[in-house]
Amino acid sequence: MEQKLQEFLTTAFAPYGDFPARAEVTKELLTNLQEKYTDLKAQGLSDEEAYRGTINSFGDVEEIMEQVPHYSAQAASPEDDETSIHKILRKAFKEARHSHSKFAYTELPKADLSHSNLAGADFSFSQLTEANFDGSDLSQAKFRAAALQDASFVEANLTAASFTGSDLQKVRFNHANLTGAKLKASALKEAMFTDATLTGATFSGSDLGGISFEGQTLEGVTFEGSSLKGASFKDATLRDVSFHHSEVKHGIFDGATMDKVTYALLKAGKANLEKVVVR
Repeated sequence: MEQKLQEFLTTAFAPYGDFPARAEVTKELLTNLQEKYTDLKAQGLSDEEAYRGTINSFGDVEEIMEQVPHYSAQAASPEDDETSIHKILRKAFKEARHSHSKFAYTELPKADLSHSNLAGADFSFSQLTEANFDGSDLSQAKFRAAALQDASFVEANLTAASFTGSDLQKVRFNHANLTGAKLKASALKEAMFTDATLTGATFSGSDLGGISFEGQTLEGVTFEGSSLKGASFKDATLRDVSFHHSEVKHGIFDGATMDKVTYALLKAGKANLEKVVVR
């Protein structure tokens, strides 16, 4: 497994060439990845599951590079000790374990995580069916391939959160703040967004059939490559909303108010706009 993790690091840092501290950086990161892998194995994960969980906890290489000093650790003087690569990366990984990778690959069905500070947490590949996140801060949280059926996010802060390839069937997002959130390739059957804030949110490659956005204000929302069969926008206000490659002709827009650009996009997609108001 050490060789496999080393190959991962080699690929991850390939775009940055042979920068002065590369040997020290990769050595330190390899140690941290091995520790993470051992921790996941101790939780009962298979070799492949532990490996995937390890690399998913790695973080953004670009952000790591921003923290790396532009000198070799071997050439650093004693006064540079507090900014040594070892300490910088150790601190970065400690923070990652405390937040971003804290919940990846975990089993939390029916867990009560309401009113918790979970900003930036990573719930990738986790079992969260019927979990309660009501009122929690989940800004910038990541849910990749997570099972969330029947989970509740009522009044949760999901600003810039991302849901990728997740099961969101019957999930309740009522009164939640989904500003800038991204929901990609996820199952959303019977999900609820009553009075949710969706400014700048993106729904891509997802099935939104039957979802109700009735009476809501949608501003800067993007529906890309998504199914809208039976989705209702009755009496909603749509401003700067994009429906690129989405099946708008199957959506319901009766009584909706929209700007001219949104109207033109919907008309081009052959949506029924007989009962809309354009302003």
